[in-house]
Amino acid sequence: MFNPSKDEVRLFFTDAWRRHREGSVLTPLELIAVQWMAQHPEYHDDLVAANALERDYAVEQNRTNPFLHLSMHLSITEQASIDQPPGIKQAFALLAAKLGEHEAQHAVMECLGAMLWTAQRSGLPPDGDAYVDCVRRRATRD
Repeated sequence: MFNPSKDEVRLFFTDAWRRHREGSVLTPLELIAVQWMAQHPEYHDDLVAANALERDYAVEQNRTNPFLHLSMHLSITEQASIDQPPGIKQAFALLAAKLGEHEAQHAVMECLGAMLWTAQRSGLPPDGDAYVDCVRRRATRD
């Protein structure tokens, strides 16, 4: 399992954004990341900041951590593309048909965050079935 450090994650995004702005060739993963970065102009200053690796995004600051947010976009995109956990592809497609892809991703982030929080609190592995069920519920409620 790939488990990058905070600095590695931030370097991935800042380097991909820099390379995109320079017109450099990007890897397939960088292309996906850049598409999400482009949809979040509110993060562009963070992506080019000289102190991007050191910036703090404490909850008390009431600011979203752009690197965490973009990482979740990448995770959800990959999960849906490979249907892992099983059923997430269909659940996401239903939700995206209802809300649009970007808003659906944000709704799925809430389910993903809840699953991870529960796993951390319980000390148990993440519950993929509960995660998919959460996404399905959001897709089918009015």
